[in-house]
Amino acid sequence: MSLIAIDGRAGAGKTTLAASFYEELSADKTVAVIHMDDLYDGWENALSEHLTQTLESIVKSHQSKVAFEIDIFNWKSMSFDSKRVIHPVDILILEGVGAGQKVVRDAAATLYWLDIDAEVGIQRVLNRDGNQIASQMKQWQIAQEIHFLRDKTRENAEHIQSSPA
Repeated sequence: MSLIAIDGRAGAGKTTLAASFYEELSADKTVAVIHMDDLYDGWENALSEHLTQTLESIVKSHQSKVAFEIDIFNWKSMSFDSKRVIHPVDILILEGVGAGQKVVRDAAATLYWLDIDAEVGIQRVLNRDGNQIASQMKQWQIAQEIHFLRDKTRENAEHIQSSPA
């Protein structure tokens, strides 16, 4: 279990679960968490081939136990404007919509899927991030559903849990 992916619809609690895993596992292992929000290329290009290629590179570097660098997306400037170095760790946690895609699963990742009703999820996001992103979130819901159908993410999860309403 050196690679964990936590996926599911927006607002399902993926970040919270990742933080819980980090706290529990880092007591006796080295652990890093990568948030998909840092890797997305804005709203329109988030779940693109670029993300898949980035995840493939991350997975290969983790498996090879070498340090690697990721570009971090700044949602205010809408550009990649910083980098983060990930040093070799015992356990790498990828969390966010798209974290559990096939390229990650093929690397023997343990995939957790968090179920949530789409409307409950979007309301959680808007409560957290503000109503100014409501139109983007409506489009995001469509994009994530297309991604999940194409990738069959939920169907390939080892662990499925429901988020509370």
